[in-house]
Amino acid sequence: MTYTLSELAAEVNGRLIGDADHLIDGVGTLGGAGPSQITFLANAKYRKALESTRAGAVILGAADADVCPANAVVVDDPHLAYAHVSALFAPPVEVRHGMHPSAVVSGDADVHPTAWIGAHSVVGPEVTLGANVVIGPGCYVGGHCSIGADTRLVANVTIYHGCTLGERVLVHAGAVIGSDGFGFANDKGRWVKVHQLGGVRIGDDVEIGANTTIDRGAVEDTIIGEGVKLDNLIQIAHNVRIGAHTAMAGCVGIAGSSTIGEYCAIGGGAGILGHLQVADRVTVTAMSLVTKSIREPGVYSSGTPLQRNEEWHRNYARFKQLDDMARTIRRLEKELETLKKG
Repeated sequence: MTYTLSELAAEVNGRLIGDADHLIDGVGTLGGAGPSQITFLANAKYRKALESTRAGAVILGAADADVCPANAVVVDDPHLAYAHVSALFAPPVEVRHGMHPSAVVSGDADVHPTAWIGAHSVVGPEVTLGANVVIGPGCYVGGHCSIGADTRLVANVTIYHGCTLGERVLVHAGAVIGSDGFGFANDKGRWVKVHQLGGVRIGDDVEIGANTTIDRGAVEDTIIGEGVKLDNLIQIAHNVRIGAHTAMAGCVGIAGSSTIGEYCAIGGGAGILGHLQVADRVTVTAMSLVTKSIREPGVYSSGTPLQRNEEWHRNYARFKQLDDMARTIRRLEKELETLKKG
């Protein structure tokens, strides 16, 4: 796939500075791209790399155009523009219809003629697969599931019974949707399983990363709103609700029955305790622990940044003294107030 710079600039509504006929056949980084590749600059800390780039063209903002040594495509949002350009160079998904000879499909499954079921995949009873659905190799779709048009399970994906996936959903390898939520009642020291009788409902245009798990609801469904983007190795517990267009980075864990609003961003490794409410448009930074509901939009953080080991030991010792220090400060404040009145 080869494009002229004028074609790429038109694709992103950018202003072209340089040779409109320059040919681009791929993408690269600022430091690694060659003369036939296009790259982008969206973060000021990489501006130094821009000055020495060998790329054939750079997508960037107007403030950086003057120092660009290559052809430039000037846009308002370089990262977004690059996302559109990257789609032009992505390998196409092979389009096939029918099923592999090794696939096992229940006789009462409703499979659209344009769907594809890959090698060694299993499709259970009363499953509905919409137009152009792709069930990759080694997948399992349990009974009474519904999968909407243009949805793709990449490989080795497990969908338990009674789950619903919308249209244009992309589920990466190893993901598990609809496994039992972690529910047990204690009977004099022994754990008695609380059977998980709900399902999972996933909206349109959702992407679910590799080895991410989404538990089924205990009674009502676990719900993932439209446009949600989940990274790899995320745990979504039973009865969680995630609002539309929220994004979560790798290794996030959300405990049961919490509700996350729309347009939120949850950083990698963050944890959200159970039965909490997180408002719309909240950002939780990486490795934070949310222990109480967040009622207002904004950016929230917790945790202690990395320090040299000896500094950490000194500060840890002080952590244990915080209560005494607080009492001392309160006593000194009262004494100071008394002196002022005296």
